[in-house]
Amino acid sequence: MSDASQDTARSNLVATLFLDHPASVNETYFAHMRFALGFSFWLGVASMAALVHAVIPALCETTASRILKRLHARIMARH
Repeated sequence: MSDASQDTARSNLVATLFLDHPASVNETYFAHMRFALGFSFWLGVASMAALVHAVIPALCETTASRILKRLHARIMARH
């Protein structure tokens, strides 16, 4: 394989792994990363609230569901 074709293959792989999907939702790589990291953070918070609620049902009764509703609304507003 020539150097030119290797460079093309590498750039296509980079585009496929890092750029194509963010572009498909009209975002840059870093804008998409920021959104996904924020989403991940709130999913983690919801997960912990659900865990607390599983152990002590009187705590965090609606926390996880409120977070999930808010995240769902954010996703639906993007599309």
